[in-house]
Amino acid sequence: MSFKKWNLRLGWLLFANALITYTLTMEPTVSFWDCGEYIATSAKLEIAHPPGAPLFQMIGAFFALFAQSKTQIATLVNFSSCVASAFTILLLFWTITHLTLKLVTQKRELSNHNMVWVLGSGLIGALSFTYSDSFWFNATETEVYAMATCMMALLIWLGVRWMEDLNHPRANRWPLLISFITGLTFGIQFMGFLVIPSLVLLYYFKTTQKVTFKNIIIAIILGVGLLFFVF
Repeated sequence: MSFKKWNLRLGWLLFANALITYTLTMEPTVSFWDCGEYIATSAKLEIAHPPGAPLFQMIGAFFALFAQSKTQIATLVNFSSCVASAFTILLLFWTITHLTLKLVTQKRELSNHNMVWVLGSGLIGALSFTYSDSFWFNATETEVYAMATCMMALLIWLGVRWMEDLNHPRANRWPLLISFITGLTFGIQFMGFLVIPSLVLLYYFKTTQKVTFKNIIIAIILGVGLLFFVF
C-alpha cells in the first residue's frame, strides 16, 4: 500500500480514537469557569462576556439543535469541543508526517523502512498530544480553547501545504485561505494569531538558500510585527 493511503487511513483512525476517547470522558452537563455561560449563550445565541466568541457560539448552537430535550443541550454543546479536538489530532498527524517525510526524502527515495519511521513519528506525536493533560481536559467541555487549538492546527497544516505548492501558478490560493481562517479566529479566541510568526518562518526557510542567524532574527521580528499588525 502506498504512503498516501497509509497516511490518510492512519490519520482518520487517530481522529476516531480521539473522538471516542473525548466523548467517553466528556462532561455530561456544566463544568467550572465559563462553560455554563458559553453553553447558555450558544444555545440561545446570546452575547457572552467580552471580547465575545460569536463563531464558537454559532457552532455550539448548531450542535444544540440536535438536543431532544433541554437536559441534552449541555452534553451536545460539550460534544462540539470533542469534535474540534479530534480534528486537531488529525491535522497534527498529517503535519508531522508531512514535515518528517521532507526530512527523510531529501537525498533518498522513500523505502518501506523510512515510511514506517515517518508514519511512526506522526503516530507517536499525535497520540502523545491526544492524551496530554491540558489538551484532553479542554476537549471535554464547552470552552474556546479546544476549538482555538483546532484553528491553530488548521493554519499550520495550510501553511505546510502552501510551502509545498509555493512554485505552483495558483499558490496564492493558500495565503488567501490562511488569511480567511485567521479572520475566523476572531470569532473564537485570539490564540490562533500565534501561528503567524510560525508561518513567516516556514516561508523564510522555504525561500532562503543560505540560512544565517541574522536572517532568522529578522524573520522572527517580521513575524512578530505581522502578528501585532493583524491583532
